[in-house]
Parts: sequence; C-alpha cells; structure tokens
Amino acid sequence: MDDGFQYYKNFLSKSTLFPILCFYLAMVFILSWFLIFPGPTLSATVSKVKKTFTFENVVAKARDLAHQSFQISEKEVPEFLLRINYNAWRDIRFKPEKALWVKEKLPFTVQFFHPGFYYNRLVAINVVEPSGVKQIPFSPALFDYGKNDFYDKVPPHLGFAGFRLHYPINTKTYYDEVVVFLGASYFRAVAQNQNYGLSARGLAINTALPSGEEFPYFKEFWLVKPSPGVKHMTVFALLDSPSLTGAYSFIIVPGKETSIKVKSTLFMRQKVEKLGIAPLTSMFFYGENTSIRPADDFRPEVHDSDGLMIALRSGEWLWRPLKNPQTLLINSFMATNPIGFGLMQRDLDFDHYQDLEAHYEKRPSAWITPIGSWGSGHIELIQIPMDNEWNNNIIAFWVPSIQAEPGQKLSFAYTMDWQFSGGTRPPDGRVIATRTARGKDDLTKKIIIDFAGGRLESLPSEKKLEAVITVDPRATLVEHQLIKNEVTKGWRVVFQVRFEEQGLLERILAGKKPALELRAFLREGDKVLTETWSYAY
Repeated sequence: MDDGFQYYKNFLSKSTLFPILCFYLAMVFILSWFLIFPGPTLSATVSKVKKTFTFENVVAKARDLAHQSFQISEKEVPEFLLRINYNAWRDIRFKPEKALWVKEKLPFTVQFFHPGFYYNRLVAINVVEPSGVKQIPFSPALFDYGKNDFYDKVPPHLGFAGFRLHYPINTKTYYDEVVVFLGASYFRAVAQNQNYGLSARGLAINTALPSGEEFPYFKEFWLVKPSPGVKHMTVFALLDSPSLTGAYSFIIVPGKETSIKVKSTLFMRQKVEKLGIAPLTSMFFYGENTSIRPADDFRPEVHDSDGLMIALRSGEWLWRPLKNPQTLLINSFMATNPIGFGLMQRDLDFDHYQDLEAHYEKRPSAWITPIGSWGSGHIELIQIPMDNEWNNNIIAFWVPSIQAEPGQKLSFAYTMDWQFSGGTRPPDGRVIATRTARGKDDLTKKIIIDFAGGRLESLPSEKKLEAVITVDPRATLVEHQLIKNEVTKGWRVVFQVRFEEQGLLERILAGKKPALELRAFLREGDKVLTETWSYAY
C-alpha cells in the first residue's frame, strides 16, 4: 500500500499533470472564497464601470424638462455677433485641424459652427465615450475669423451654434461634409456626388396657421463616438419649445444614398393645433410648369425640389408638381399609415438649369419611410409665394388627425433617404415634365404631361392606352390627346380645361377660393401603368 502511494506520488512529481492539477485546485479555492465570502472588492470593481448613455437617457431628460416651464437660456449670444451680415458670419471658419477625432483616424470627424447672424441660440454639444459623457468646450481658438476684427471680444466660453459631420463619401481619403445640424431643429444631408439643397426639421408646430408658427429647437446634442471601421454614427438630441419637449435619435449612414433613421419621443406641455411630423423644407422659384417666369433670368429652371411624391397604403402613387403660387397655397392628401412621402428633385439634367454655381441638378431628394403605425392623418403641402431663390417656400409633413393634448406622450420613427430621384420609387411609370400654356381662349388652359419609365418605353405607338383625366367640378375638360413621345420613349398627354368665367366679385377676391384640382394617369385596360399626376391650378 505504501509502495503504491509512493509510486503514485513520484509519478505526479515527474509528470506535466502535476502543475495543471495544482492550478485547478487553486482556481477552485479562489472561486469558493468569493462565493462564500463576497467582499467589497468585487462590488467596488463593478461600481467603477460607467453606465452607457442611451436614447432612454435623453427621453428621461425630455420628460423632466416637460414638467418645467419653457425658458430661454440665460446664456445669450452677444449683440455685436447678431448684427454681423451673412458674409461676415461665413468668414468665421472652423479650423479643420481642430476637428473632433481628426487625429484618431476614425470614420467620422466633427466640426462646429460659430454663433452669430441668424444663429442666436447656443447649444450644448457632448461626446459619449465608453468612459462616460463629456461636454465639448467652446474656444475662439477653434476658429479662423478671417477679415473680422472682433476676435478679442468673443467670450472665451461662449458656446456653439451647431455642428457638421464629415465622412469620406466620395473618395477614400477626403472627409466630405455630409450632415449639418444648425438653427432651430433644422438639419440637412447629402448623398454621394450631391450638393446641399432641401432641409429637414425635427418637428413643425402650427405651420401656416393664423396664430403663428412655433419653432422648436435642439438645445443639446450627444455625439456617440464611433468605433474604428464602422459606417454609421449615432446622434442624440434634446428638443425644447413652449408647447412640448422631445428626445431624438439619429442613426446616420452616409453613402451612395445617405440614410438617417430617426426616432422621437414627444412630451406635450400644452395643446397643439397642428403637429407636423417628419417635416421637409425646400425652394421652388420657377420650373418648366411656369409659363411666365417671375424674373428676367437666363436659367430655364430654378428650384431645389420639383415635386411632392406620396405612396399611399392603397397602392396608389401620387406626384404633385411644385409651383410658386400667387397666394399662399395649402393642400392636404389623406394618408392613414402612409407608405412614404418626400420632396423630390426629379429633373437631373444640367441643361435644364444652366447654373455652374448652384448646380441644381445635384440637389438631393428626401424620402420619408414611416416605421410602425402612424395612424390616421394627412400629408400637407404648403407653397408660399416668393420673389427670389434665397428663401425656402415649400414645406411638407404628415399631420395626425387627433390633436395632441397636454401631458400626452407621442412617439414616431421613420427613415430618411437622401438620394438622387429614381430607382424603384415609383415602381411604374412616372411624370417627367409638366407644362402649361394658354388654351383656345382666356378661360382655357392647355396642360402637357410627359410620362416615362416602367412598361411605357416598351409599348409601341399603336398600342391602345387610356389617359384617365379628372377635372374639378368648377372646370370642364374640353379635349385631350395621348400620343407616343418618341424622343423620351414615353407617352405625352395633352388636354385643355375650360374654367368658369369669374364675375366682378370673384375677380376682387382672386386667390380666396380653393385651387382647382386636376388629376391624370395612364392605364392599359384595367392595369394602371403610371403614378397619378395631381395638380392645383
């Protein structure tokens, strides 16, 4: 027995199994110690790990803020900065070498905007890192003030007006400006090979109402530091306004199409008559549908967007060409749980603009795709008269049927695709041009619509198609034609509409009556071949 034990002991001492056995015995002892005697060391280690800052943290801030009365920040922009003109403000440029993360070679970098001119609100901007949340300090040393002579007058801890994200969207080596958050709740983006055009907003409140519009603003941002190699960036924002507060999340993916996934939670302080969800803002001065230009200009067309496109739950697609109206024009399109909508720049032909500076053919379209159920509501298009190309006069958003009440919590989510118009939206034929002209007499208008795309190009001229045209009860369809357009390979609809003759009182009250609605689409038998052209005259 003793000899056997001694043999086993000698074997273990000489074998490689002995140190392994000792290691496992030590591990069992240590684990047992922590299970039986859970001391403060383990809990202290856990307590040092900071919790991740998430969208729910912003929701909590918005909820708490809603219980307080709306207040303008006590920290204001100095008066001398608000008195400078646009050129002076533009001459204040952020130094690229000071950009956030520029030395870390991350996928995104961030540059900041200086307050002044129109930008009179200061916003807090934070960075979310694994170690916690840190506010980004303002310093005049971050900016080149150009020809301005007020560098010494700028408060050292003033604050920022907004920021812009940079990402190598066109080449692998140059960080292009791809998204900007600046002014109230405005932001805009571009896709590959695009220039800035239309803008988006976090929210629209009481737009085009006699009571006046309320402009909510993002008062604080949190930029989530991206990991090396990722292709997206997350931005959180806190919205404030007299009527409500809100928490926002933006997941931004730049590329051939730049996608922004938006999630919002709103807390109502007071009742809002009209709440505009996913608002888009653009400019339309004149286009091919403007038979008499509002300006003596060499350019055939001037606009950032040329139409509103809507995809309805019924399967119908609508196209509403934009216009620069003589009086304020507001149109509503019933859209319960819409598939999507957007302001589009459908005309991408340089020859139609001839502008080597603005390059309107490179302006993006923005398409909104709701996530989840939005419920009953309508899409509203607001068109404002304008005598220049410098201001936005086109607004589109979705309005819920039920008005928001004080204390109510609302949530909406959607994706925004910043893109060149085309692709699969709409899936069938589309309108590529709308033109108008004088008809047979002063009371008659000629409308010319070119359809293209889908199956239209493959259909020969002898094919029997039908143009389904609907006119307002206050007008009469005089005549119409449908012909093959061999140049575009599509089809052209030409029709004339005669309007009721106006009496003296109606001429005095011109612009007070609702616009006349016209609609048209093409079909082959029972099969619809195109989207529905919808026009307000």
